[in-house]
Amino acid sequence: MPKIIENKLIEEFKDRDTFSREELFDFFRYFEPDLKEGTFGWRIYDLKNKNIIKSIQRGYYIISYRPKYKPEISGEILKLAKVISERFEDVKYCLWDTDWINEFSQHQSGKKLIIIEIEKDFVESLYYELKDSFRFDFYLNPDEKTIDFYISESQSPVIIKKLITRSPISKSTEKRTKFYTPLLEKILVDLFSEHKLFYFYQGVELIHVYENALKSYTLNYTKLFSYAKRRDREQDIKQFMTNNMYHLVKDVIE
Repeated sequence: MPKIIENKLIEEFKDRDTFSREELFDFFRYFEPDLKEGTFGWRIYDLKNKNIIKSIQRGYYIISYRPKYKPEISGEILKLAKVISERFEDVKYCLWDTDWINEFSQHQSGKKLIIIEIEKDFVESLYYELKDSFRFDFYLNPDEKTIDFYISESQSPVIIKKLITRSPISKSTEKRTKFYTPLLEKILVDLFSEHKLFYFYQGVELIHVYENALKSYTLNYTKLFSYAKRRDREQDIKQFMTNNMYHLVKDVIE
């Protein structure tokens, strides 16, 4: 299906509470006067598969399209990314900061962490490289004691740790610097899995973060649950979603 038709469909129905199968058929018939019922069925299947429309009851739909997540890159992240991309050019890594979460949380946290993950063989090398180049407080694979006594008191903590293989990350480009950032799917799983490190986003706050992220952006649940499985949290996260936001995930959780 041409992208331009999909965009016109979203524009046509995005402000409607619901629209019927007949209305959707009439929409397609405007562009394809000879459209057959069987082909129209495949059009509906394709739209559902792309998460553009969603069934709410038999013969009625809503637009379920959401934009892709694209966080704002801070100057601090960009400076770190420039050094990492130059010194560790062919190594997988990603970096982000917890200010990104304020978009989804109920309360705006005054505490900011910068998280850098890199392939396990380069964790220590990266730590010493950045420690010599920046005036942040760097913490290498911090344990609970370090988090409680040092990171919680630091004004500019940067966490450096191992990147889990096949983590959902993507390449970004800002001001001619190319670097890797985590996808929203990875961030959500990490917030759930590392409750000690991300202590200020737990409990009711974590529910708000998940609900707002799910409502605001397109998520690839296959990637999310696959990564959660690699962290031994798949069933826990599915249960958390089922208990707290079933109306948002009932079609994706088995």
